[in-house]
Amino acid sequence: MANDNFNEIIERSIKIRKSYHELELKQNGKVWTIEQDALGFLSDAGLVGRNTMSHEKTWSKANSDEELEHKLAESIWWIINLSDRMDIDIKVAMDKFLTKTENLF
Repeated sequence: MANDNFNEIIERSIKIRKSYHELELKQNGKVWTIEQDALGFLSDAGLVGRNTMSHEKTWSKANSDEELEHKLAESIWWIINLSDRMDIDIKVAMDKFLTKTENLF
């Protein structure tokens, strides 16, 4: 059941990214490269850090919890799309990572 939900999240994420590619083509004449996608992810990951600081009251910013939630989800979205563009099955990669990490304990 949970795997079906993850499959749906992956499918929806990739579909949305394809819509962004269409927009990029209209605006810039080309889609973002994988490297540009990675920079988009890193920018959002940095905002996760800043919004976490605000959440923990070590940085002042309004609406940080709402933005933190958004940026956490957006970071997962980026990772799904990056893995798709680099032909990495994120479900297999996650299973390998979790198994390897569980075996450490």
